[in-house]
Amino acid sequence: MTVHFIGAGPGADDLITVRGRDLIARCPVCLYAGSILPPSLLVYCPPGARIVDTAPMSLDEIEAEFVAAQGAGHDVARLHSGDLSVYSALAEQLRRLDRHGIPYTLTPGVPAFAAAAAVLGCELTVPEMAQSVVLTRVGGRASSMPEGERLAAFAATGATLAIHLAIPAIEKIVQELTAFYGADCPAAVVVRASWPDQRVLRGTLGDIAAQVAAEPIERTALVLVGRALAAEDFRDSALYDPSYRRRFRGGERS
Repeated sequence: MTVHFIGAGPGADDLITVRGRDLIARCPVCLYAGSILPPSLLVYCPPGARIVDTAPMSLDEIEAEFVAAQGAGHDVARLHSGDLSVYSALAEQLRRLDRHGIPYTLTPGVPAFAAAAAVLGCELTVPEMAQSVVLTRVGGRASSMPEGERLAAFAATGATLAIHLAIPAIEKIVQELTAFYGADCPAAVVVRASWPDQRVLRGTLGDIAAQVAAEPIERTALVLVGRALAAEDFRDSALYDPSYRRRFRGGERS
């Protein structure tokens, strides 16, 4: 018996890996986060599978499902939105599985920030403009931020910021970041990236808060800030420069 944690992608049911889809198809138990995953993913479950929406459940109740599946000898497909590596509440579940000696595997998925970049039609790292992407959030009811992880500290680097769970604090975010990036810095809010009802607000730090106020957002959204979002005047990377020597481009060049 094994619990298979699967990153099920940002929303679209075809943005799941082949490995993840195949694991779902062979597990007689499926636990999924129904509040943030499309029900259409459940078509991959085998006939007669036990399908449990974990949205209203506590961690103790989810743990009990794992233990019951272990007792029955049933593999479990545990579906999380996006990718497992960030903001997935994965670590606390793995800790409990370790206590029970229940084996598990991890299958990565398409993260929300990657889906948002695709929706915006942009690269988040542009030569000599931004070569780092910071995935962060703001403190909230669920948990506070560690003392050293402040937006101002990240903003001081000039990196592209992908800020999760941030819409209620959009005005505070704008105020804090404007001092570093300037009011003309490109900013965007992508709501439910890849879902049929996705929405995109594009602008600058000077106007993005007003756009959010005019179109209230109640569902999952990602705030992105950085010059790379609207990059135009930048140098090409050396990767495809004919004078750049690399092992896969045959022959020596003078």
